[in-house]
Amino acid sequence: MARHRLLLAAAVVLALAAASIADDAREILLRMYMHNVFAPPGQRAVLIVKGAGPMNPSMPPEHYFGETYAFDDSLTQNRSSSSKQVGRAEGTAMLSSMRHPVYLVNMVMLLTGGQYDGSTIVVEGRHDASKKERELAVVGGTGEFRLASGYVNCTTAREEKKFTVYELNVNATIPGDDSEEEPDTGRRRRRIPRF
Repeated sequence: MARHRLLLAAAVVLALAAASIADDAREILLRMYMHNVFAPPGQRAVLIVKGAGPMNPSMPPEHYFGETYAFDDSLTQNRSSSSKQVGRAEGTAMLSSMRHPVYLVNMVMLLTGGQYDGSTIVVEGRHDASKKERELAVVGGTGEFRLASGYVNCTTAREEKKFTVYELNVNATIPGDDSEEEPDTGRRRRRIPRF
């Protein structure tokens, strides 16, 4: 009986702590466009590993299981490549299905300018090109997006022979800062050495 009470008390404390953190959490919604240029001129995505697996029947010829691309794409305010640049999407995409047009995507979105200048959003997930809308996971970040979680909805805004423009709708949750300011005791803090 005492054990059940202890477990119940622990559950209540954890629930209250989680609610407190959730109350302080910030939700950030962003929309941007990623310009994936995979042929000259202006190529920003390159094949770095030729897939050693079988040819993928759902893809155009010469696409093999395991092929991996590196990309460094511009992020803009709207779908036009001449619109204001708001960042860069840097990462890799690996053809991860033997039968479907599915890529495993890992990318870091470096934001430039505005209140998020220098902050990053780390995104990973399964990008199924046969689907109208794909959902990728926000798994972290830096700066204003430190400890972020959430998702990115990705749709194809424009597709041409040499490039694709993706609309990215980012929904990131940033945990609240539950730390309290330390009182000024007049004592000097110990200095941490730099490496």
